[in-house]
Amino acid sequence: MQYTLIDFLALLGSLGFFLFGMKSMSEALQKVAGDKLRGILAAMTSSRIKGIFTGFMITALVQSSTATTVMLVSFVNAGLINLIQAIGIVMGANIGTTVTAWLISLLGFKFSISFISLPLIGISFPFLFSKKKKRKSIAELIIGFAMVFLGLEFLKESLPNIEQHPEILSFLSSYTEMGIWSVLLFLSIGTILTFIIQSSSATMALTLVMCNNGWISFDMAAAMVLGENIGTTITANIAAMVANVSAKRTARAHLIFNLIGVIWVLLIFRFFLSRIDMFLVNAGMASPFETAAGIPVALSIFHTVFNVMNTLLLIGFAPLIAGAVIRLVPLREEDEEEFRLKYINTGMLSTAELSLFQAKKEISLYAVRTRKMMGYARSLFNASKESEIDHFFEKVEKYEEISDRMEVEIATYLTKVSGGHLSPQGSQRLQTMLKLIDNIESIGDSCQNVARAIYRKKQKKIVFPQALRDKVNKMFDLVEKALDIMIENLDEDYHNVKVDSAIEMEYKINKYRNKLKKEHIKKLKEKDYKYDAGVVYNDIISHCERMGDHIVNVTESIIERFD
Repeated sequence: MQYTLIDFLALLGSLGFFLFGMKSMSEALQKVAGDKLRGILAAMTSSRIKGIFTGFMITALVQSSTATTVMLVSFVNAGLINLIQAIGIVMGANIGTTVTAWLISLLGFKFSISFISLPLIGISFPFLFSKKKKRKSIAELIIGFAMVFLGLEFLKESLPNIEQHPEILSFLSSYTEMGIWSVLLFLSIGTILTFIIQSSSATMALTLVMCNNGWISFDMAAAMVLGENIGTTITANIAAMVANVSAKRTARAHLIFNLIGVIWVLLIFRFFLSRIDMFLVNAGMASPFETAAGIPVALSIFHTVFNVMNTLLLIGFAPLIAGAVIRLVPLREEDEEEFRLKYINTGMLSTAELSLFQAKKEISLYAVRTRKMMGYARSLFNASKESEIDHFFEKVEKYEEISDRMEVEIATYLTKVSGGHLSPQGSQRLQTMLKLIDNIESIGDSCQNVARAIYRKKQKKIVFPQALRDKVNKMFDLVEKALDIMIENLDEDYHNVKVDSAIEMEYKINKYRNKLKKEHIKKLKEKDYKYDAGVVYNDIISHCERMGDHIVNVTESIIERFD
């Protein structure tokens, strides 16, 4: 047999062409419909059945369950959907990926793909130069679709002809007569291939081509399909490694769901295949055990029935799967203590508008962390033990470092988003977000200054009378209430903002600061407390007032853009 390095490279090139077409089609589809995905997901995941249908439709269109689940990790990471909703979409994605097998089985081996694909490329190619982005994206979608099937044709031509080289079949046959071990071997091959290629649809295409050329038998191909269902979960788990806890749990849920399915099918593997064979024979079609021509349709039926049955069996157990992954991926306290962007660390989403939504969620988290920082400053003020004093001061210092880094990272992310296609309203939102993070960072700075004044008081053993302590705590009450209102406003959609409440709290802080300053001057003259205590007291009150200014600036930044 003369199978040279050039032939092998041609095989790799064909696979690359197939994958590039799939990638192009997926990305183009997201450009065409990406800005609608959030609305679709919100509407279509209100129940588990709707979630399954959503996962099926997205995967059927994108033609890759891997792409869907990686995108799903991003959506969970961005807070668009919760874990239970994500599990429903995962189930639907597994069913949606079977569309690839049917397209290839019913179309890919029946006629020359190039007969349709090349004219499609020819028709769409001129639109690639269109100035209208949507028209250009539609052209990319059609060309990607055509390239998928051209890649399949190239794959068929690149594989060595089994009829001319029967020794290949003999080589593979030596691994197909080991009973359950053969099944497990080909299952592992399917898993590894899908992990390497990072596309279950591409591996399915390879499996179908191998069957069509007589490389492997129906049962071994079915085992590879089971392996592909495991391998397709790996990419999402890799994507979730740098994501938040919810995204990690989503990826683990996908793995558990597919593993359970593979296990129960393995227990009835031979029976399952014999039922499919019986169905095809009774329908007047070729038996997949007798002729290679019958394998593609049989394998498509196996793939579809397996995923549909697995979904029907496990749909009621979604809460249990969620509970299992919550135990497997627990939320650790130190996760909140480390610098890690929660919503935008998986990169930009498919459209700039969706990326802005990620940034909005991150800014809300930024504000929550700043609120925690204020809580630690207050705890520092009321602490008496030296170990507690050091502990709370270190917390404030650590959170201030996190605050500075978050501002830089979010600003950098928004700068990248600004290079994408944004609507006029989106551009306004982006400018507002830059002002928001600037003010939130200033709140963190003021909070640090409060903590440093308190720490200086503790180090110098400066004592506040109880009346003075009560006044400081009352100021802290006002600042924390203002922070809570600010966080509520940031969590809204920028159209339902509590403006009056925010302005009222800022007025109360200013009024109380003025009152305390007048009292402070009087108390110093009356020598109710020492001068050094008065200096620290005045610093704390002044920094709290500045904090109040920055807090109300956040709300005002929102309403000046969206009033």
